[in-house]
Amino acid sequence: MKRHFYPALLALALVPALGGLAIPAGPAEAAAPQQRTQAPGFYRMMLGRIEITALLDGTHPFPVHEVMQGIGTAGADALLERSDLHAPVEGSINAFLVNTGDRLVLIDSGAGVLYGKDGGHLMGNLRASGYAPEQVDEILLTHLHRDHVGGVDAGGAMAFPNAVIRVDRRDSDFWLDPKNRAKVPDYLGPMFDGAIASLRAYVAAGRLKPFDGEAQLLPEIGAIPGPGHTPGHTIYRIRSEGETLLAWGDIVHVAAIQFPKPDATVKYDSDAASAERQRERLFAEAAKNGEWIAAAHISFPGIGHIRRDDGGYSWLPANYTTVLAPATR
Repeated sequence: MKRHFYPALLALALVPALGGLAIPAGPAEAAAPQQRTQAPGFYRMMLGRIEITALLDGTHPFPVHEVMQGIGTAGADALLERSDLHAPVEGSINAFLVNTGDRLVLIDSGAGVLYGKDGGHLMGNLRASGYAPEQVDEILLTHLHRDHVGGVDAGGAMAFPNAVIRVDRRDSDFWLDPKNRAKVPDYLGPMFDGAIASLRAYVAAGRLKPFDGEAQLLPEIGAIPGPGHTPGHTIYRIRSEGETLLAWGDIVHVAAIQFPKPDATVKYDSDAASAERQRERLFAEAAKNGEWIAAAHISFPGIGHIRRDDGGYSWLPANYTTVLAPATR
């Protein structure tokens, strides 16, 4: 009869013979080191024939209790708890790159170096997304607070050397004039320093071109006045093939609080009552019309829709997809 040799059975047979003898173990597999980093911060969608790329500049701990107004600490904590959050809330700093096919347009630019380690990632994420700063034709700023304008500066030089910067004249006239510093609380003073320093090279090169109120800046992109957070705060409306997206800057700072309670404001608002009215108006219109929203401070990528709920609204984030087909509702 043919004999078969089974090494595994032999090993089992030897176990009793070895008794209590310790068998040397082989070298242990070391655990892989933790990376503690995220994937590159960009996300894409199509709006008709226009490509929209959300770009993350960073996140920072938003001091809800110190900044939110029109709601007490207990009320704010209760709303945060509904979203499994607590203060301070890590807030996103988002910008949006719009490729119309003819022009490459950046809406807001993040904080750059002005927020320390919490910002300054936009340029790396822009490159990771396949674009270079030299390709950007225009930069549309929703307003001139530091976390929206800081990214255009590269140590005193233009971070986007071929770009023209557009912003509502009411904002540029206000924040680029140091005399207006006396008109605001002390905590808003650094906004003047950030705007002036960030835009200095563009002003010197004649590349800052303000517009006045409602304006059609490109065939696909229009500016809609949304004053309140700042004097010239602007919403940019992008349209293509029946689809609409509103890039609305600082209409929302803490989504978990301001969607269910739109009358909650922030102390950084130049005119809190006007900011509240703009938020109520935009929420109602976006919920009714089904427009896409691109938000600077809603959790990255900050793209989604708004739905009306009992007594307030809720945020419906975009459904992630790897296939860039034209956007649909």
